Amino acid sequence: MGKHHLGIRIKELREKSKLSQAELAKVLTVPRSAISQIESGYRMLQAQELIKIAEHFNVSLDQLVDNAIDPKIIFGPEAKSKPGKPYFRDSRPQIKVDAGRVKKFKNVLLYILQRTAGLPNVGETVLNKLLYFIDFNYYEIYEEQLIGASYIKNKFGPTPVELKKVLDQMIEADWVKPIKTKYGDYQQTRFLPLKEADLDSIKASEIKVIDEVIGRLAHLNANQISEYSHNDVPWMTTKPGETINYESVFYRTATYSVRNYDPEQDH
Repeated sequence: MGKHHLGIRIKELREKSKLSQAELAKVLTVPRSAISQIESGYRMLQAQELIKIAEHFNVSLDQLVDNAIDPKIIFGPEAKSKPGKPYFRDSRPQIKVDAGRVKKFKNVLLYILQRTAGLPNVGETVLNKLLYFIDFNYYEIYEEQLIGASYIKNKFGPTPVELKKVLDQMIEADWVKPIKTKYGDYQQTRFLPLKEADLDSIKASEIKVIDEVIGRLAHLNANQISEYSHNDVPWMTTKPGETINYESVFYRTATYSVRNYDPEQDH
């Protein structure tokens, strides 16, 4: 759902609840003008703002952002807030605080490049998105980071900040070789792996998630996988140029969620 449709949905919920823009502004601790901008589609919502809105109206994130689902607000004693995941996890990108993750990042890259070596579409843009879905899917399932890279939001989708530096190190060490190729009408940079990945540094559960993401998304071209990433809640709820919060995966829509949640279990 885009900003315009999300704004319409929020306005509908506010009006059904007989809430003024000023009252909703107090819930989000923003100026009333910000609510007007959100409802008009001129302002993006941050992840925490989206979560607060869903909690306040007692609807799920699926109901809020999925235009195909009609949200139903429950009032009175039957209303039960669903705050989602508690924030006891350390959602900071772990690659910044754990030097060992850089070595792991390199081996994950080697493994991905080996698995996708026969796919001419896997250039740098596709690689960025595969890494994003690997990291965020793993976090949603296991509540811990696989690589723990820092992903920023840009117009092409999530981009791992550390990737360029890590690839430069791998090129210098003769672990990979960059190759300029043409795919369709576009120039792209592919990376040829020059050594085998050290699988001892990657857990079986991590390889399972990596393989699943590769199997499901690696056939997409740069435009397709970028567009696909743009409809994932973590990207949607982040401002351009800012770091995407790992915690936002717990508010994904059903289309993107990869975890089987037990409705009877309160996490």
